[in-house]
Amino acid sequence: MRAGYSLAEIAAHLGAELCGDGELRVTGLSTLQDAGPGQLAFLANEKYASQLRSSDAAAVIIAAKHLPECVSDPVSGELQSGRFKGAVLILDNPYLGYAQISKWFDRSPPLIPSVHGSAVIADSATIGADVVIAANVVVEDHAIIGSGCYLGAGSYIGARSHIGDDSRISPNVSIYHDVMIGRHVTIHSGSVIGADGFGFAPDGSGKWQKIYQIGGVDIGDNVEIGACTTVDRGALGDTRIGNGVIIDNHVQIAHNVVIGDNCALAAYSGLAGSATLGNNCILAGDACVVGHVHVCDNVQVTARGLVTKSITEPGSYSSGTPLMKSRDWRKNAVRITQLDSIARRLKTLEKKT
Repeated sequence: MRAGYSLAEIAAHLGAELCGDGELRVTGLSTLQDAGPGQLAFLANEKYASQLRSSDAAAVIIAAKHLPECVSDPVSGELQSGRFKGAVLILDNPYLGYAQISKWFDRSPPLIPSVHGSAVIADSATIGADVVIAANVVVEDHAIIGSGCYLGAGSYIGARSHIGDDSRISPNVSIYHDVMIGRHVTIHSGSVIGADGFGFAPDGSGKWQKIYQIGGVDIGDNVEIGACTTVDRGALGDTRIGNGVIIDNHVQIAHNVVIGDNCALAAYSGLAGSATLGNNCILAGDACVVGHVHVCDNVQVTARGLVTKSITEPGSYSSGTPLMKSRDWRKNAVRITQLDSIARRLKTLEKKT
């Protein structure tokens, strides 16, 4: 990260309308409440709007509807007492603008292509250009590491696995054999990709016969997988994760699961064996899908929701008996809080009759 960026540079990058001094330099990002001179903040959640006027941020990314709280004359940029004193960048989606500019202020150490002397790399492995392979990395036979990849310390890449260009494998990630990972993929520490799925057959005597998992894992491009998440290999075919999927920490994806493009899975969510998630789906925290169930495109399952049957209609679903549309679940939740009152009224009516 360089010393700072001018507001004019930031506005041009975001396609934002700038109201203020374009030469003003920004050296960091912060919240409205905590920002100080030289820092850029943003207002995306209405409940923080009251912090705008008291913020010490040098500039703030806002939607046009909040402009009157900043300047009295948007054309001249004239300031008025009692309003936000800094410059403003006007965008339809301030949160997206913050996300887009955050990369400019990333403090991750720069990566210098190199292979640490303690790394163990099989002779038959293929290593692309400009890679970073840190201490104690193991790359097994016939694995392929694409150009521009980073393999963090202590990570393991199994035989015949393929890591696409510009992917980042954080320290202590385990990638088993026959795992295909696309380009621009990030996998955070402690995750395990390609472990055996939970496959066992009862042998009739009270014991279990292991079913060897002979499939693999296929992960698309531009995927991010959080820390301590597990993606099991397929029993026969592959477990598949589409392009643009974002997966939080501590998520369980079982064998032969299929996840469509651009899905989002929050922490502690999970999919049991052979479950299918369509494109653009969201599983909130601790939401789960049972095995062999199909969820169509554009479905959101709220926190701790349990999907026990296939969903064929897009929309938001919440826990209930059975799982139901969120709007119906909210109505029923209100009714539950009224049950005692209803029971008392019913008892009173019964006494009168």
